[in-house]
Amino acid sequence: METTTSLDGLACVDCDAVHDPADAPRRCPDCGGILRPTYDHGAVDVTRESLASERFDGVARFADLLPFPADSLVTLDEGTTPLVPCPAFADELGVGAVYVKDEGANPTGTTADRGAALAVTAAREHGAEKVALPTTGDAGQSVAAYAARAGLDSEAFVPTRSTFVAKAMTNVHGGDMSVVEGRYPDAVEAFESAMADDDNADWHSLAPFDTPYRHEGAKTLLFEVVEQLDWEVPDAVVHPTGHGHGVVGSHIAAEQLRESGLAEEAPALHVAQPEDCAPVVAADDAGEDDTEVWERPDTLVGALEVDDPEGGALALDAVRDTGGWAVGASDDDALEAAVTLNAEGVEVSATGGVGAAAAQELAEGGHLGSDDVVVLVNPVAGNKENDVLRSHLMRKGI
Repeated sequence: METTTSLDGLACVDCDAVHDPADAPRRCPDCGGILRPTYDHGAVDVTRESLASERFDGVARFADLLPFPADSLVTLDEGTTPLVPCPAFADELGVGAVYVKDEGANPTGTTADRGAALAVTAAREHGAEKVALPTTGDAGQSVAAYAARAGLDSEAFVPTRSTFVAKAMTNVHGGDMSVVEGRYPDAVEAFESAMADDDNADWHSLAPFDTPYRHEGAKTLLFEVVEQLDWEVPDAVVHPTGHGHGVVGSHIAAEQLRESGLAEEAPALHVAQPEDCAPVVAADDAGEDDTEVWERPDTLVGALEVDDPEGGALALDAVRDTGGWAVGASDDDALEAAVTLNAEGVEVSATGGVGAAAAQELAEGGHLGSDDVVVLVNPVAGNKENDVLRSHLMRKGI
């Protein structure tokens, strides 16, 4: 398995055991905990100047801070997404500046591409022939595209309510798909049943936090944000959150930026969830260290309808370690916030609108300062959720 020289191993977040990446393709072999790559930062030869002298070519540009060398990555030139200033929304919030990190500009229109690039690379390095995962939709499309690029088969388990675009493009990329009646938990159950089947013993799981590499790929978002702001760390980053890959990735990135000498501070990391499916928010409000299953998830923002987030405890750590907040937003507020940003020319999705509405709540609660630089992550292209946004306008008579 070809890795970068700076990669030390895979550390378990629960028992602290460290494993050889070649021996641990999924969770911790000792306790089943989530794994994350660790690095010898003395062996990382990356500076602001060295990055400035290189071509700006997405995730691969940060290969020295990743587990795999650039020439071994399964890549579709993901990353290098726009950081778009939104002065009108900044005035509404009463802050110094607002930027939208538009992840809809990724190859399959979703931030999941960052993690898929690394996770599919690892699967191929482990000799996998087929990768599989449960998904609310977008990650299935992403993994299908990257698996196709790597010459692997893929299988996505999606609920019936997943968007037509995600389901259609999963098949168009050559991926197999099991559409499961019901909601996301039903898709997870079907996935777990299939993985337990002896006939599928050679399947390689890319389920959320079942691989060390999806959250590792997600960290590159914050790398880009800080560099795009001329190495000034923003005061706040708001992550619409399902399983927690984005906010956990940014937490990892902030630590690595400090350890490699590229930045001295961490932004406040905020979790945003639909208030009708907000297990991280509920756990944070209750002072708990981990999330509990949300009994009746019911939100129009299907991409975030995750009742039992695999990265819930790590998302809580990210919020608390950085002085952030976990905030719920109503569907109506989220859709209206998305429309407001679209009126400023930024194609924000309903999913991204959850983060924008959470930012409004943070501002109203006095958690954002008048000089703060705030980054809103738009995880999904607006045109992938156009039906939800259009329906909101129609209800308003527009």
